[in-house]
Amino acid sequence: MSLSPAFLDELRARTLLSALVGKTLKLTKKGREFAACCPFHSEKTPSFYVNDEKGFYHCFGCGAHGDAIRWMTDQRGLPFIEAVKELAQAAGMELPAPDAREAARAERAKSLHDVMAAAAAWFEEQYAGLSGNAARAYVEKRGISEKARKAFGLGYAPDSKSALRRALDRFGDAMLVEAGLLIEVEGKEPYDRFRDRLMIPIRDPRGRVIAFGGRIIGQGEPKYLNSPDTPLFDKGRTLYNLDRAAPAARKAGRMIVVEGYMDVIALARAGIEEAVAPLGTALTEHQIERLWRQVDAPLLCFDGDAAGQKAAFRAATRALPGLAPGRSLAFLTLPAGQDPDDLVKSGGRAAFEALAVAPEPLVDRLWNHEGAAEPLATPEQRAGLRKRLNELVAAIADPDVRQQYQAEFRARFETQFLQRPALARPFARGPFRPGQRWEPPRPTSAEAKTVGSSGIERVLVKGVVAGLLRFPDMLTRHAEALHSLSFGDPLVARLIDSLIDLALDEQALDTERLHTILRASEFDALARDLLRADSLRFSFTRKDADPDRARADLGEAIQVMIERPEIEAALQAATENLKRSLDEDALSEQQRLLEMRVEIDRRLANLMQDDEGAN
Repeated sequence: MSLSPAFLDELRARTLLSALVGKTLKLTKKGREFAACCPFHSEKTPSFYVNDEKGFYHCFGCGAHGDAIRWMTDQRGLPFIEAVKELAQAAGMELPAPDAREAARAERAKSLHDVMAAAAAWFEEQYAGLSGNAARAYVEKRGISEKARKAFGLGYAPDSKSALRRALDRFGDAMLVEAGLLIEVEGKEPYDRFRDRLMIPIRDPRGRVIAFGGRIIGQGEPKYLNSPDTPLFDKGRTLYNLDRAAPAARKAGRMIVVEGYMDVIALARAGIEEAVAPLGTALTEHQIERLWRQVDAPLLCFDGDAAGQKAAFRAATRALPGLAPGRSLAFLTLPAGQDPDDLVKSGGRAAFEALAVAPEPLVDRLWNHEGAAEPLATPEQRAGLRKRLNELVAAIADPDVRQQYQAEFRARFETQFLQRPALARPFARGPFRPGQRWEPPRPTSAEAKTVGSSGIERVLVKGVVAGLLRFPDMLTRHAEALHSLSFGDPLVARLIDSLIDLALDEQALDTERLHTILRASEFDALARDLLRADSLRFSFTRKDADPDRARADLGEAIQVMIERPEIEAALQAATENLKRSLDEDALSEQQRLLEMRVEIDRRLANLMQDDEGAN
């Protein structure tokens, strides 16, 4: 069926978006728009708006945005063509006539839906009959209540090669074969595919049965048998329980992916309705894309054994090409030897939620997996790790996300193997706060000293020295870092050296004792000038400043003095490298360092502006 842009525009124009959305959400009139709490993420204050004039909805909290068709696909979970059909019917519009082949295909699909619905009903009848004793015993053993069994439509296929064929003979063998219910072998009568199995209906997003999974009741292989691909069912594009999980995920703000049918049912028994499962195969790119239509970062909860972790990593690598800002995966690793069913049986919902509090981000899963892939004792083995990480990064299509992963892996590699913390790391640490365990700043490199002699702002230098005169207890904390810096003013440099020596000699050096010593030294005039430096606008240069805040800000200022020349030196080297090679890695490194320089300038500005606002 060919849907022209003109047809779709007319369909949107005829659809009153507020009326459509209002069927699901309680909308409140706000001027020309309507407001509600967003259905795509949890919130208490409305940030979701519907604009009928412009024909779109937008959430200022999570960024969800779309028109009437997008609402049907994202909020209702319908395929695009089904969304268009439903809206067209409501708007009184005729869909463009399909060609003869499409019409025949649509008619056949409608008939196949009838076949699958009839099969599901028949399987439930058998479950309730005499032949279903073993199936009922198995369901009871698994702890599945009758209410849960009905909700998931579990049934039973008797141990017979022709029982289903006879029961549904009104549809004919050809249609039963096409639906995947019979197996056809040349020269023989078709026979039932599912025999002596607990039958688990697989539904499309609209809740229609499109396939079955069968769990063997007695002995035999395979343990689970799925329907083959049919005109209704594409195993690699279908997620079990998506019809029930999609609305639950919108309320919970998350979607959980587990390995199999029984895991989904077990979590639902524990009150966790937002779980889906692939169908006996590794999670595919199409299934991941479908998950991303529901939530930004689905939680993959696979078994803790080797097979489960292998499946999780395979899903991680398949997700890489589709990563985008705000779109990722996260991982929950179960205790060894347990699956979700075991976990909630022993500890209930609380046991699962305890794991879900801190899921493992995708970047950690990739790093940890590759780091554990082989020993890393030799340079060659570490080079192998770097190569594997670079190959993973290369698979990411979005350039911004790719750059971020590249920078993150580089920083981790340098921190772990080169014994030199990455330049980006200090930003995560933040300023020293009272009660926090202090960590000394790292020594300044020779290259940074060269830049530092002229690159450290004079105002910052004067402010820090004034702060140290007011709070001499900070001298020993930062002695090594201060010793390593080169100052433009020789007198200031000698003063710093003398202050550090004095602080190290006198363990309980206080402000009064320090000032008494300075008055009898060559630094008397300089010290008095610095102590009058209220105009410098730092908290640690003011007499009336809160001591705890002043010490914290002074520590931050010293850290800025250390980091800025490091960044300038690295930026200079990266720029030279870029001029020589025009390499993408060099460009990425230069961009990263430029961003870091902006950040260091912001921190310096905050030290002055925050203080000004406190007056």
